Amino acid sequence: MSLLQELGAQLRATSDELPSGLITAAMERLRNATEILNWVREQSVDDLGVPVLGNATEHAERAAAAVRVAQDAIEAYLAAAGLAGTPGAAPGQEWRAALKHDESRQAEKPPAERSESLGPWWQARVAELTGEPAPERQEGQQPEKTGSSELLRRVAAGVRAGDRARLGRELHAVSASTGLGLAALTPQVLHRLAGDLLGHEPRPEDVPRLRSAAEARVKSLLPGTSPAVLETLIGRICRAPMKEQQQQPDHPADNAVTASVLTGVLLARLGRDAGSLNPDAPEPVRPRADSQEDRS
Repeated sequence: MSLLQELGAQLRATSDELPSGLITAAMERLRNATEILNWVREQSVDDLGVPVLGNATEHAERAAAAVRVAQDAIEAYLAAAGLAGTPGAAPGQEWRAALKHDESRQAEKPPAERSESLGPWWQARVAELTGEPAPERQEGQQPEKTGSSELLRRVAAGVRAGDRARLGRELHAVSASTGLGLAALTPQVLHRLAGDLLGHEPRPEDVPRLRSAAEARVKSLLPGTSPAVLETLIGRICRAPMKEQQQQPDHPADNAVTASVLTGVLLARLGRDAGSLNPDAPEPVRPRADSQEDRS
């Protein structure tokens, strides 16, 4: 390996080690918390800490933007040095960091986990979104203890099978905290899958194409979801300018559930199974851009 190639390898390794996946996951968890508090404070005159969370989210967004700028600068330097597309390089690995972090957190949880005390609001909203009623639980029965990353793979498998009943069962079986965790895991995964489907990094002008690829399937599996939720998710994937927020906040479960279903839809469009979402799975072959034109 020449000195220039060694420098390129070190720069690419540095770029891959930047914590963009973890920052994005933290940012989505802050957004989730803000959505929950916004939802709760509709019945309260207290701000409930929403401004503080808003400031924290803004800081996380700035950090994520700074990391992206650094990664783009490294890519531009490698391209100028003739090292773009270095054989063996595996770009777009940020999604693995968030999934691995979730699995490590799940492994560290103590066996006796505190049960939720706010009632089955998660199951009630899942029933509205999917049209699938929650199964009756015996008194004292606790939600299934599984991580959000494992739930994402189960949801994706149900979506790929086109089985709405199975999708409902998987979402009903978990606690609200596990379900809401989907929103923190999916942004980097969706960005990567959309890039593979499009054949390039998602751009604002790709919003109509992604909408066309996913809208009908998402609606069939989630008949109770608002079109605005999917539009917001696709806009974030493509980093399109966000429109003015709706006056009434969405239910906090909506983004998490819709994002997980959208993940399954994009996997199906790519012909991949849910196992490819395992962070230790081999890197899937990124399709050529011309083959994506045929799929769309």
